[in-house]
Amino acid sequence: MLEIRSLSKSFGGVRATDNVTLDFADGSLTAVIGPNGAGKSTFFNLITGALKPDSGQILLNGIDLAGRSPPEIVRHGIGRAFQVASIFPSLTVQETMLAAVCADQRKASVLHRRFPLAETRDRAEHAMELLGLVSKRNRTAATLSHGDQKLLDIALALVLDPKVLLLDEPTAGMGTEERWRMIDKVRELWETQNITVVFIEHDMDIVFKIAPEIVVLCYGRILATGKPDAIRRDEAVIEAYLGTEHHAGAAV
Repeated sequence: MLEIRSLSKSFGGVRATDNVTLDFADGSLTAVIGPNGAGKSTFFNLITGALKPDSGQILLNGIDLAGRSPPEIVRHGIGRAFQVASIFPSLTVQETMLAAVCADQRKASVLHRRFPLAETRDRAEHAMELLGLVSKRNRTAATLSHGDQKLLDIALALVLDPKVLLLDEPTAGMGTEERWRMIDKVRELWETQNITVVFIEHDMDIVFKIAPEIVVLCYGRILATGKPDAIRRDEAVIEAYLGTEHHAGAAV
């Protein structure tokens, strides 16, 4: 279980994360929503070690990861895919996956072998299969579509065998059809891989369709948590973020 306890982070006089306490159960799927500037990305940056909290705890199965380095946090089981795909544009899909596995195994020399170790190759192959990238194994990352680059970024996180996977706006910059393909893949991963998934998303149609649990942040604080129906009818959430459109839709 991922447990967040009294997590806070300030930048000057701005409280970007303000005494946040949350639980993410093993195997859960949770959407984090809120207006721009609500503190969503800061929240993810604190969990993954990109930022150090001013106070509070980030507990994964009882181990406090607050303030630890990003590589150490990854080794403990927290992976992340970014809003802007973090890939190696000159490498092929397969080379990218092998590099990630080798870095995890701390065997960089494996990359220079003509035939990678079976364990290394199998892990890379499995992640490519999960994300539907096998047919594109020999494509350089820079030539992939925007959606496939995002899938590759998720594969890079998944190949490290995380217990918790954080997805920062997985559908950002996509057209309607591509957006739904991506979110269907996210749901498939959650259902088949038995991992905890937490994702930031601005498309409320997607959020209300696939997220069993929703967290609403506003000005660094938790505004509401709950099931989709409860969030759609929460007056504070409607006023701060959703407006009347989704509220009206909930009543239909």
